[in-house]
Amino acid sequence: MNPYWLEEPAPARAATPHEGRVDVAVVGGGVTGCSAALRLAEGGLRVRLHEARDIAEGASGRNGGFALRGGAARYDVARETYGAGRAAAYWRWTQDALDRLAGLAGDALRRPGSYRLAADEEEREAIRLEFEALREDGIAAEWLDDVPGGAAGKFHGAISHDGDGSIQPARFVRRLAARAAGAGVDIREHDRVEDVDELAAERVLVATDGYGHGLVAELADLIWPTRGQVIVSEPLDGVLYDRPHYARQGFDYWQQLADGRVLLGGFRDVSIMDELTDVEQTTPTIQSSLESFMHELVGAQVEITHRWAGIFGLTQDMLPLVGPVPGRDGRVWVAGGYSGHGNVLGFACGQLVADALLGDASSPQLELFDPARFA
Repeated sequence: MNPYWLEEPAPARAATPHEGRVDVAVVGGGVTGCSAALRLAEGGLRVRLHEARDIAEGASGRNGGFALRGGAARYDVARETYGAGRAAAYWRWTQDALDRLAGLAGDALRRPGSYRLAADEEEREAIRLEFEALREDGIAAEWLDDVPGGAAGKFHGAISHDGDGSIQPARFVRRLAARAAGAGVDIREHDRVEDVDELAAERVLVATDGYGHGLVAELADLIWPTRGQVIVSEPLDGVLYDRPHYARQGFDYWQQLADGRVLLGGFRDVSIMDELTDVEQTTPTIQSSLESFMHELVGAQVEITHRWAGIFGLTQDMLPLVGPVPGRDGRVWVAGGYSGHGNVLGFACGQLVADALLGDASSPQLELFDPARFA
């Protein structure tokens, strides 16, 4: 079954071919590649974007449609790992990025907020620590002993995050691509890159996240391709879930879509080693677990109308990699490794790496995300 997000037709785009050598070649037509290409073109550079399939047909059309602030690590853990000042700055940077994204997304984005749920008492204690760390740093959040709607009585507490969103990711990325083409980007679909050294460009940006594993050998052990699986139900009559829900340390995530369907993803831990792969294929074990939980969430047997798998990039410290690839003399750059939080981080990191390529290296996030940290 095809991903739900990809059923909409793509908008028309201007055709702006560039002959010969360009300033920057972008590899990957997802949220990062399109975000970066648009920024680079608006900065006056000649840009060519290469996408192996159609725009948004990778992770940008195959995820859960969450648009959340923060990163993959729990906020209190981030403070301990990166330092309190860096963690707070990182959170606020993603919040600003989501606000900028909203200005471009139009009706592709809704911002009803989100719930981070505790599946048991152990997780309740963990996310309570996260909540207290957020409040200590002045980041708005609300603690709930129970949540309304379909999750009521099924969990052990939750953090409510106002301002988080639900996004139709393919619609948003296709709109970004149309803007980029209008700004002068040469977008070449069905144009798989096998060797970045052969691209006719002064510099190359690899923006494939978990896809294209092995394309840049220096990144092979830094960004691990990881599979996420998703199912979508038939439309329901009423609203059970009015915002994105995120539970069990992110292994379960779901939301109810505008047409009444429930989208559910996760259960990667059911077969976790098998999911460290770049094979874009659903598996019976995880699909069965998803279906069983779907029926619990809905309270009835429902038809599954869509199911799919997508690949995201996981990193050792749950932080993206953004910057020049070590050992490549500043010609090859990377932006990826969002550890399952790519809708906002991918957009933000596309702009971040573009600004750096344009000569603005003032953002403190560049130091935090520097690929050389693993060298």
